[in-house]
Amino acid sequence: MQHIFRKIVTRSTVLRVKIRQCLPLKYTISSVFVLFHHRSLSLSLSLMEATSSLAQPCRSLFPPPRFNRRIAMHNPRRSNFSRSVATDHNLDASSAHDSETKTSYADNWFDRLAINHLSQSLQSSAGMSSSKGGYEGLVEAATMASRKFDPIQQRRVVIQTLQTAFPAPILFLIKKMLPPSKFAREYFAIFTTIFFAWLVGPCQVKESEFQGRREKNVVYVPKCRFLEETNCVGMCTNLCKMPSQSFIKDSLGISINMVPNFEDMSCEMIFGVEPPPQSLDPAFTQPCYKQCKAIKRHHNCAS
Repeated sequence: MQHIFRKIVTRSTVLRVKIRQCLPLKYTISSVFVLFHHRSLSLSLSLMEATSSLAQPCRSLFPPPRFNRRIAMHNPRRSNFSRSVATDHNLDASSAHDSETKTSYADNWFDRLAINHLSQSLQSSAGMSSSKGGYEGLVEAATMASRKFDPIQQRRVVIQTLQTAFPAPILFLIKKMLPPSKFAREYFAIFTTIFFAWLVGPCQVKESEFQGRREKNVVYVPKCRFLEETNCVGMCTNLCKMPSQSFIKDSLGISINMVPNFEDMSCEMIFGVEPPPQSLDPAFTQPCYKQCKAIKRHHNCAS
């Protein structure tokens, strides 16, 4: 800035000297005023341009504060905190809701075909009919059978149902082709997980020790579909466990021990192992569930 002002003073001095040398005295005052005004105007414009050029970087280096930015930086913290509190609350609510709801299954065409076939066979053997279809109809038919028959009759009805559902020639052929062996035990375990998940739910093959050797002869069901739907210990033992053990032993020639866990509704099917007698079987010492439908209807589940 000092350099600019020095420039202005120097130019004004030079201008005065030139005017005095060139103009007469009478024109000196007015001419000097006009010329000086013109020159000062041009200098002032240049000074303004220089000042604006110097002030331009100051705006970019030191921009005025923007309150919107501060608010935008502050609001996410509050919103994240509120989101975290809401999320924790929703997780607690969803976990409580999930514990009360049942497992949902997406049955394909083969599952629906097998379920309806077994349900119709059970209704035919028990001499009753159900208006419902799918797995719900199978459960309703099993519930009606548990009310109509005593435990021994229930097992007979289920065995007759299985004999009707599975053709005897095919069972006889399997029995002859697969005598008791390690291959047969592991084959039946794999076959069960593939073709009977529609009945008991998703399952997997597990290893166990059989006569001093490790074999994959166990089918593990994390949560039995039939037990979850019926919610009755008596229906599990009399309509599933006992008749299935007898049917597989007599029809396929291989022993099987079904070990239900009524606390988490899981089950293990151990091929090649003889089941204990009913008097020593832990499954028959388990009291029924508080939410048992048979007990609610003042009916003894006879577990």
